[in-house]
Amino acid sequence: MKNVIKAGILSVALGLSACTGGTGETEKGPSVSFVRIEGQDLIEPNGNKLFIQGTNLGNWLNPEGYMFGFDKTNSAHFINEMLCQLTGPDFAAEFWRNFKDNYVTRADIQFIKQTGANTIRLPFHYKLFTDEDYMGLTSTQDGFARVDSLVEWCREAGLYLILDMHDAPGGQTGDNIDDSYGYPWLFESEVSQNLFCDIWRRIASKYKNEPVILGYELCNEPIAPYFENMDELNAQLEALYKKGVAAIREVDKNHIILLGGAQWNGNFRPFKDAKFDDKIMYTCHRYGGEPTADAIREIINFRDSVNLPMYMGEIGHNTNEWQAAFCQVMRDNNIGYTFWPYKKIDSSSFVGIVRPQEWQLVIDFAEAPRTTYKEIRAARPNQVTVRKVLTDFIQACKLEHCTVQKEYIQSLGMHKSE
Repeated sequence: MKNVIKAGILSVALGLSACTGGTGETEKGPSVSFVRIEGQDLIEPNGNKLFIQGTNLGNWLNPEGYMFGFDKTNSAHFINEMLCQLTGPDFAAEFWRNFKDNYVTRADIQFIKQTGANTIRLPFHYKLFTDEDYMGLTSTQDGFARVDSLVEWCREAGLYLILDMHDAPGGQTGDNIDDSYGYPWLFESEVSQNLFCDIWRRIASKYKNEPVILGYELCNEPIAPYFENMDELNAQLEALYKKGVAAIREVDKNHIILLGGAQWNGNFRPFKDAKFDDKIMYTCHRYGGEPTADAIREIINFRDSVNLPMYMGEIGHNTNEWQAAFCQVMRDNNIGYTFWPYKKIDSSSFVGIVRPQEWQLVIDFAEAPRTTYKEIRAARPNQVTVRKVLTDFIQACKLEHCTVQKEYIQSLGMHKSE
């Protein structure tokens, strides 16, 4: 795109170009400054205030069913199982590899920059950093390779990046969004907590000197509100965060660490020692409700009480008028935001994927009863047809074939680059 050169100049101004190769590692250690915290503000290396505005790369490295048009088949392992039943495991693995290669590319990141965004949030699944079966790979998982590419693209565009562990070992939420087994087992499993800390330690070790990365978000939307022992689980949240922060600080003292509230990142009452580290900030989510400051009054009050930055990591799926009004509320209250999501099927995103012809075949199979082998066989459509449909989806998800949701983007009130 024509603004690549401008973006490169901007990245130098931000101090983002001082690192090498996208890994953030240098022989002599950190040679540049990082985004830092001053009270309730984020400050860039050049001394300017950073007000986060941008989007989430949801679905790319943590598939969610509704972004494909599915309802019942709504988490990553449900979708993978469905695809294996639909086309066989080898074709499913090939689909996932092509999906990761094409759903988000350098062109997407350049496009996001041109919307006026300054920050991208990357939701990722912990399995990308293990040898577990995930999105078509096993012992050769590609988590670091994917993040390396994204870091490089963000550096070129002059964008900051937040790494968000959307799906933690054992599950931190207990619903489809964390690809769990219906309960936040992370809080009851020492094995899962050790793996959680180990993954963050390895990520932080690799990117400790990378200023493109604004910070690490330990886990997304912990503890859904469905459990009778919710209060007991909430009481364990801060302790889990302290373990994760300690693991990161063993190797990385440069980066900010982001902590989300319980119950959809909306409940901050569980935090009793909110400033236990000198580089932490808090993150909230909001979907629906009135677009007023009163609707997030508890969040604002918590932010003011701890005098640390607050950031709206997810918001969206509403009318353009609602979004415009709420963005003004967030600007008025110094709460930066990244809208959810960047890309999905149909609309309510920065860009919409146009459904391939006969995509309904895939949806029908995903929604059909498949609790027995007989039901699987009865629901499975013609292989030639359905494999072509899935191949067509890979083409459809490329930016050049998507529909730009101009009014959606305009409603977010971001300042475009000239």
